[in-house]
Amino acid sequence: MKRRNQYAALSLCASLLSISGCSMMMGEEEVAEQAPQRPAMNVIDITAADRAPAKPIENNGDNQSQGMDAYGAIGQPPLYSSVQGAYKGRPLTKHIGDYVKNMAQDLISNMEYVNNKTPIGVTHFALLDTDLQKTDLLGRQMAESFVHELHKFRVPVIDFKATEYIRITDDGDFVLSRDYLELSSSLPIEYVLTGTMTKHQGGVLVNARILGMESRAVVATAQMLVPFYVVDALIPSDGSQQNGMRDGVKLSRG
Repeated sequence: MKRRNQYAALSLCASLLSISGCSMMMGEEEVAEQAPQRPAMNVIDITAADRAPAKPIENNGDNQSQGMDAYGAIGQPPLYSSVQGAYKGRPLTKHIGDYVKNMAQDLISNMEYVNNKTPIGVTHFALLDTDLQKTDLLGRQMAESFVHELHKFRVPVIDFKATEYIRITDDGDFVLSRDYLELSSSLPIEYVLTGTMTKHQGGVLVNARILGMESRAVVATAQMLVPFYVVDALIPSDGSQQNGMRDGVKLSRG
């Protein structure tokens, strides 16, 4: 009689274990089926997106219509390309002005003798591995951004490329010029902000400094590495790339 009761108890335990094991396996299968699948990274052509008819955005009440997964995390943004093929990548969250802002703060933090009564001029940044008489689009834009940042700090900036008249042409109305014959030769510039650029692994290393026009003394310095993807986002006005690309076509000499 005791043996029969023991056999019955053992069979009951075995049946309970099998039932619990089946329920655990079913639970794992349900979790695997409910796990969301990550969307594949897609590339969107800006021109193709413009040509395509506009589609209304359907709100299904879920987060996927807002670019989020089932857990509320924001997915990776799509890739965009320009019509000239000069730029292809994800939308930028920072640009050259953001890096110039940080460099301007470094200059102000260690600046000497320059104040709100000492006029300053800003020149283009030169390529370090040249005779310091050459620049590129990055060097020109760095100077323009520094004019803005210095003015925000109430440092008097003199634009020496401004003429004394407005030139009205078919292409537009202009007051700036690069012809030195049209510019004034005597300006009250006491200090000048300039710098150099050199290509570095992962970006362009920019060195900025403020010099005294008479003493040539360095009164402020700053240095920063600008990533390549920020530099490459600068597109020339003709839509060409600096690496020989024009309108999406690789140019080479025969």
